[in-house]
Amino acid sequence: MKHLLITTAVLTSASLLVGLAANIAANPAEPSPMASRVAPSSETPIVFEADSGEKVDAFEGTFTVPENRADPDSRKLTIHYVRFPATTDAPGAPIVYLAGGPGGSGIGTARRQRFALFMALRQYGDVIAYDQRGTGRSNDMQTCTRPGLGLSAVISDEEALAGELSALAACMDEWEAAGIDISGYDTVENARDLDDLRRHLDAEKLSLWGISYGSHLGLAAMRELDGRIDRAVFASIEGLEQTVKLPARTDAYFDRLQTAMNALDPETPDIKALIARVHADFDAAPKTLDVEGKRVVYHRRDMQSMLGQAISDPQWAIFMVGVYQDLDQGDVGSLETLLARWELTSDHSFSPMSRLTDIASGTDAARRRLIDAQASRSLVGSNLNASYHYEDIQPDLVLGSDFREAVESDIPVLLLSGTLDGRTYPEAAREAMAGLTNAHHVLIENAGHNLFMTDPEIGRIIERFMAGETDLPGRISVEIPD
Repeated sequence: MKHLLITTAVLTSASLLVGLAANIAANPAEPSPMASRVAPSSETPIVFEADSGEKVDAFEGTFTVPENRADPDSRKLTIHYVRFPATTDAPGAPIVYLAGGPGGSGIGTARRQRFALFMALRQYGDVIAYDQRGTGRSNDMQTCTRPGLGLSAVISDEEALAGELSALAACMDEWEAAGIDISGYDTVENARDLDDLRRHLDAEKLSLWGISYGSHLGLAAMRELDGRIDRAVFASIEGLEQTVKLPARTDAYFDRLQTAMNALDPETPDIKALIARVHADFDAAPKTLDVEGKRVVYHRRDMQSMLGQAISDPQWAIFMVGVYQDLDQGDVGSLETLLARWELTSDHSFSPMSRLTDIASGTDAARRRLIDAQASRSLVGSNLNASYHYEDIQPDLVLGSDFREAVESDIPVLLLSGTLDGRTYPEAAREAMAGLTNAHHVLIENAGHNLFMTDPEIGRIIERFMAGETDLPGRISVEIPD
């Protein structure tokens, strides 16, 4: 089999595969004078510039919310957004982009590859690039860092987890000492912020457009804002009980990846057997690497964590198969080259919003037992999403089981899943939509987690849904990145 993407130069070029935004709306129209509702008085006209250099007139706005609505003396948070006015004389409900993560910035997302889709959706209503509480420009909290044991230390899994838990507990103390109410960072509070946004915009309803954690937040908002959501588009769906993924579903993903890679090259090795051999080798003896003159000891869990991140999209998964092939032959060169792209550290670093919000969504006891049982024999173990390890630090932060119940709603919802998404899975999407009586699920063969800009047809399906069409495909196929 040819080696796939094993140089840093090719790794860089792989990231360009998502740069298809111009195929959806290369020439965004200027807003009509009649396009938008009356702007809130707190908004400021701006010229918004995307990373591509494209510019568009927009409005920058803020509103305030309590950090913790259960506390009458709660400090106030300032939430930031950018509003792109609608390009129609009859706009529908404002369309609010909900970034993933948790911790992603909606304003930041609008500057990058999805800019064209933001512009295209303006034909249906104002489009809001929204920074959720604790993210982007809506964040006034500091990332907390605690030292680890060093890059060259050989550390057991138990010691590594204990060190991480201790560091996070210390960071929680630090955040509270800084005046942060750590119980204010959960998906319910985040969803209620959207109702404050709706009132701020003087809108009867909102439409939601989210990906990954953004779909998790969107589902919660459908429950919290019952009757105030017009419609929703969710991609790479994370249901309310799916913050921590089932390891067995990750293993099933590798079967789909095998089929896709076999179509590219019939000589593709047995991917699961390859990964298992390499992990067993690292388990027997962690590898000492030379990363730009720095001595780094890499463990099996480090490989699992890296793999768990890489399998989000097929181009990176294919790249990692090449790295694993090298490692299987005793060659650590491509792994060292890959690690040189980052500033390596053994420090434990935590962003308040992302860490606290994941903890709060939580897992029930039965699901935790299932995750533990599956992780013991899974290729990635529990390293895909490890937040359930943190729930016992402060159990009172975890939302109750009622939060994780499937949402029941007749709101029109479009769900988009990629068959080669190694982080959120089509099976999980079908579970999440169990109570959605007006939902339509589109399975996108060969798409990964970041699927919006994979193919122009995806944008056209979203536009058709926003226009009220119901005769949408149930499955489409996109090219496998080679």
